[in-house]
Amino acid sequence: MKILIQQMITGISIGSVYALIASGYALVYSLLDFSNWAHGEVCMLGAYVCFMATTVGTMPYWLSILIGIGGAALISLFNEKLAYRTIRKNGSPNMFLMIAAMGLSTTYQNLANVIWGSKFKQLPKMFSVSTVNLNGIFIGTTDMVCLAVAAVVLVALLLIINKTKFGLHVRAVACSGRTAGLMGIKIDRVIAMVFMLAGALAGLAGIMYGMKYNVYPTMGNVGIKAFIASVIGGLGSVPGAIVGALLLGLIETVVSGYISSGLRDLISFSLLIIILLIRPSGLFGVDVQEKA
Repeated sequence: MKILIQQMITGISIGSVYALIASGYALVYSLLDFSNWAHGEVCMLGAYVCFMATTVGTMPYWLSILIGIGGAALISLFNEKLAYRTIRKNGSPNMFLMIAAMGLSTTYQNLANVIWGSKFKQLPKMFSVSTVNLNGIFIGTTDMVCLAVAAVVLVALLLIINKTKFGLHVRAVACSGRTAGLMGIKIDRVIAMVFMLAGALAGLAGIMYGMKYNVYPTMGNVGIKAFIASVIGGLGSVPGAIVGALLLGLIETVVSGYISSGLRDLISFSLLIIILLIRPSGLFGVDVQEKA
């Protein structure tokens, strides 16, 4: 029983990392109706920026983390202004946005390989104690911190979306960009801010993932898991993305612990196919009026 609890805590911890990335997917999808395939690479670059900051003099670790998050937010904004906005202004189909995202993803992955090499980079350990014993249940300190930080950030995100003027503007644009524009909402500004917010979430997720494992050029592939989580919860729904990510993290960990780690990805993609076949709108069944 104790082993199962340990597995579940680990699963929720990795699920919380997925949730941060998936929330960014959901926000962007709710506004532009396309899957931002470069989002995983923003996550990877945020981790690398944090790693580079830790090598500069005696900079505090917390400041390096903030620099990594800010760097990811700026990279995400750069993507929106350089590629996505130009395509939108040209009136091109949404498919072109997805193609551009795929191009950016490949570019960033290869650029990281050229700059930092293919070897794994390790972020400094935040704590001297690696595990905590809670009545016979051993929990990693990194897992506990990641889970706590992600919980605070995700609750704050939901409050921003549902209780602030900015959140109201996001929901208005998600419902109908044309109508929102006629009401005086500056759509381009809202989209840019959403990309920065999504980038910051991805940067934080990348740093947390790097703390748990390592930083490497292909770590952006974790974005695929976040996309699966978004599909499970319902594309365009932030609460759905969070629930889907936690479920996916739990399922992957239990499968790895009790069946085989080699079947983890197989189960994840099988779940994606099943959801698309049985309930394409996801568990939360989001329609256009309920996005974000």
